[in-house]
Amino acid sequence: MTTSLIMTIVIGSIIKLLMSPPSIAVGWGVSKFELHKKLNSKDVTVTFNGMNLEEEEKNRFTDNFNKASFLKKHYIFPGNEKLFLQPETNVTPFIMNVKRGKKDVHFFVFSYDNHVDVVKKYKEKVVSYSISSEYLQKFTISTINASH
Repeated sequence: MTTSLIMTIVIGSIIKLLMSPPSIAVGWGVSKFELHKKLNSKDVTVTFNGMNLEEEEKNRFTDNFNKASFLKKHYIFPGNEKLFLQPETNVTPFIMNVKRGKKDVHFFVFSYDNHVDVVKKYKEKVVSYSISSEYLQKFTISTINASH
């Protein structure tokens, strides 16, 4: 009788944890598969036209990149990666290099009038998505105008 009661309590507890896991576990699981992750400006170098941004500009750029709203993911078919990494546009991308431990991730940020396209390259994988950030669009436009 006692053994069956203990087994029922243990099984019931396991089922409860599986049905409604603690928020910490959910947050960790979601962050593992998050496409638009938050970046720490200490781990990031941002270049535009081959020149590194100053520390203050880099921090502002990274902060606004983190605050940007995710719009949609673009599906890349195998063999079409180059079309996303080097699109046929007049837009010069900001290149963000992120180093986390042994991982190197490269973000190519292309700004347009109504959205910002981000191409994320890590190892041999390429992922593309769009974000909305009024600041990044203006930042890119003001930097392009200042460099000409």
